Amino acid sequence: MELKGRTALITGAARRIGRAIAVELAGCGCDVAIHYHSSAGDAERTADACRKAGVRAELFSADLADAGAPPRLVQQVLAAFGRLDVLINNASLFEVQTLDGWTAAAWERVLRVNLTAPIALAFEARDALRTAGGRIINLCDAAAARPWPDHLAYCVSKGALETLTRVLARALAPQVNVVGIAPGVAAWPEDYDEATRRRLTQRIPLQRPGSPEDIARAVAFVLREGDYINGSIIPIDGGRHIV
Repeated sequence: MELKGRTALITGAARRIGRAIAVELAGCGCDVAIHYHSSAGDAERTADACRKAGVRAELFSADLADAGAPPRLVQQVLAAFGRLDVLINNASLFEVQTLDGWTAAAWERVLRVNLTAPIALAFEARDALRTAGGRIINLCDAAAARPWPDHLAYCVSKGALETLTRVLARALAPQVNVVGIAPGVAAWPEDYDEATRRRLTQRIPLQRPGSPEDIARAVAFVLREGDYINGSIIPIDGGRHIV
């Protein structure tokens, strides 16, 4: 796919991996719709960084836990840009939840953002994406294969997102390619101390953490060069998945 002149909607694009993806795609000539929930200042800074590449960058605020948000978001993007070629489902909630501390409300909130919003956005965008011969990329997680018992809802949601990726790849073929990117350590949670970071890094064959830019470059590669990649979950984790 030639990215110049295309339009991409990136959810959770104000910070971290989402920001890196937005800036990377802007550098490829792609106009970007930057979704955020509450980080308005960060989102504006991301938009400014994208505009320096000479592309359009517009901001869209939405709480993806709200069932009405995905249709409104897609409609707003189409009204602003007149097209939608790429959907990047990056936004997610990463919350501690143990079995002993399980509550239905917390479980449902995480699944609404991490799983229900991606399928709702794909549903709303399906006609535009089919017309464009477009792409969907879902940001999965290495935790789907190596789950953490203290992030119960998060790990389950990411495992289900892998399955959703494969289902959408079949449902939207042949017009739309759907691919999952599964980061390992790419952007540290802010509450991880140095000892935790060292311990996790030692488990990675390459012996170093990744970065948001590593993930962004992988996304751009799949969009530009991945015309025959569909339904795959691609780990970008320094080899952690083989240990």
